[in-house]
Amino acid sequence: MKIKLEHRTSKRLSSGANCPLGASVQDDGVNFAIYSRKATQVFLLLFPAPEDAPSDIIELKYQDNHVWHAFVHGIGPGQLYGYRLCGEYDPGHGLYFNENKLLMDPYAKALTGKFINTDNLLTPYDGEVHRKDNRDNSMIVPKSIVMTDDFDWQHDQRPHIPIEELIIYETHVKGFTAHPSSGVKNPGTYTGFVEKIPHLKQLGINAVELLPVHESHTNDILRSKGLRDYWGYNTIGFFMPESSYSSGSCPGCQVNEFKTLVRELHKAGIEVILDVVYNHTGEGNEWGPSICFKGIDNLTYYRMEKKGGQSIVPYHNASGCGNTVKADNPVARRMIIDSLHYWVEEMHVDGFRFDLATVLGRLRNKFDRNAKFFRMIKSDPVFKDIKLIAEPWDLTTYQVGNFPEAWSEWNDKFRDTARKFLRGDDGQVNQVAYRITGSSDLYGNDNRSPYNSINFITAHDGFTLYDLYSYNTKHNEANLEDNRDGANENYSWNCGVEGDVSLKNILHLRRQMMKNAFCLLFFSSGTSMMLGGDEFMRTQQGNNNAYCQDNEISWFDWNLLYKNREMFTFCRKAIRFRKDYPIVRRKRFFTGKDTNGDRVPDITWYANDLKSPAWNDAKLKFICFQLDGSEISSTDSDYLLFMIYNSDDAAHLIEVPRHDRNVWHRVVDTSLPSGRDFLDRGKEAAIYPKYYYQVNPRSTVLLLGKPV
Repeated sequence: MKIKLEHRTSKRLSSGANCPLGASVQDDGVNFAIYSRKATQVFLLLFPAPEDAPSDIIELKYQDNHVWHAFVHGIGPGQLYGYRLCGEYDPGHGLYFNENKLLMDPYAKALTGKFINTDNLLTPYDGEVHRKDNRDNSMIVPKSIVMTDDFDWQHDQRPHIPIEELIIYETHVKGFTAHPSSGVKNPGTYTGFVEKIPHLKQLGINAVELLPVHESHTNDILRSKGLRDYWGYNTIGFFMPESSYSSGSCPGCQVNEFKTLVRELHKAGIEVILDVVYNHTGEGNEWGPSICFKGIDNLTYYRMEKKGGQSIVPYHNASGCGNTVKADNPVARRMIIDSLHYWVEEMHVDGFRFDLATVLGRLRNKFDRNAKFFRMIKSDPVFKDIKLIAEPWDLTTYQVGNFPEAWSEWNDKFRDTARKFLRGDDGQVNQVAYRITGSSDLYGNDNRSPYNSINFITAHDGFTLYDLYSYNTKHNEANLEDNRDGANENYSWNCGVEGDVSLKNILHLRRQMMKNAFCLLFFSSGTSMMLGGDEFMRTQQGNNNAYCQDNEISWFDWNLLYKNREMFTFCRKAIRFRKDYPIVRRKRFFTGKDTNGDRVPDITWYANDLKSPAWNDAKLKFICFQLDGSEISSTDSDYLLFMIYNSDDAAHLIEVPRHDRNVWHRVVDTSLPSGRDFLDRGKEAAIYPKYYYQVNPRSTVLLLGKPV
């Protein structure tokens, strides 16, 4: 039955203010403000408990510049609330006002629980025909919570690590500790994550990139299959930490638990980067649920297509997820900026990785690196020392190397080139040389630096490192899409047998390939990012699109840490080497010139006989080069490095450069047994004969030229 909204409250009201938007706690009550350009009436509902009927229905009668507002005296933190908006319901013109639906505040900082589309009480349709749903859903949907920003930060200080020194560890808050083997008190939570910080410290990580922690919505199709949106890329609350990652039951406790996680990571010298999804929301397309933005001001927050001959205006879908946030609208753009401010100023995060970031730079539906959003970020002092990382593509555009100067980018060219080269594909030597040295072809012509390239070989989207060398093809059957989802081309190699095996020669080769990958990642110029769990050979059983697998497919099995301690040790040493030798993480691109007068260029490329490489030889499958450590400013720079990456299935005898003042010592040889494959600092082994090195098939060698 259609409800009838009538103003009723015993609370004392006053006009309040039109800013800031959201619910703002003051001494004598709370100011509420919400933007809606097309609404005809706006009602604020207060609730004594999540499942109770509203105690107060307050019509917001004050409006300035389309912001509806009121000050409610005598209430404070913990107050539950929601909105009902009246207006035209006309999907043919992109309008979805429905006073029967309780809506979330776009600026709310916490929810009482998860939105679940029970009996279609959230959706704007009935069957295949758009009809206004007159059922009241206020008793079943979660409520927004009035929050304060009070928290004991214990003099928290940001680590302020230069981006070129970051070792980024991409992981999922829940999946990091959800497995029973984690041994934490509260598995799968913010507090559980805190217990595993010592693991990150031991590995050498100094930044975590958390998959989305904004409150998200699981779509109906997944839920009907018994699956859920595990990754969390369907955001509905841009100011809210995900409620399901909380270990407590008190409404809103997720906020302080997230703050505790940030505080404790900072104490350990680890920065926090959030994977944020401002390109779309969890409300989906024109058939999706009406949770917040759709019922408040659909035309302001979402980009719509032209109506054409259709009865319903379709949503523009550059995200591939049903809708696209209209970031070139001042109100939507302001909400994104306000959200970023909140996470920096109140939640103390250190940076953001922007999912499908090209959407944020769209102007009249085309990407513009000078778009207003980027200019606002650049001029805002709040973001002066904040890491800004773009995923530089979306469903319709690809802009790797084309973001503004202050932005770094996920470099998928590094990923794909590294995979193809390590696999032994033809014609990769020229390309891998660019990737190893910071991708100057992408970032060298517009005042950018090697660290603008976020180098990675594996990430949440795709195979884990173990699976990359255990499967030739994806195995996504558990996603219940007949293995049609996920990328078909992964540039992977199963080392001869598909899936898990017990054959010692296959297992040895797989470990060797993974060690090669770690070397290529951590010894290359740019900013390194690894996928969490790769350090102990985590597997997803060949699933390269585990977005809906909230189970042991995705969770970290910590038993593997003890089983594969060899790999953890190798990874830890590779990270330590990167920190100890600044030449591999330099701020500037290599020039191939001697810039300090020692007659040794900063980088020199070689063939196996010290001649210049045959760059255009498609069959060449190894690459050798020397780096001069004295070319960078360092108190410990009197060294040379000689690196050999051999992806060939044949061995090669490599002649090494001759220097009067340096003797070559072996640091790394991935073909050697564990314990000898990566020697500790100070224990490097002088090579013999001293000017040649036999590089075994599919292996990486790193030599250190130590002063005589």
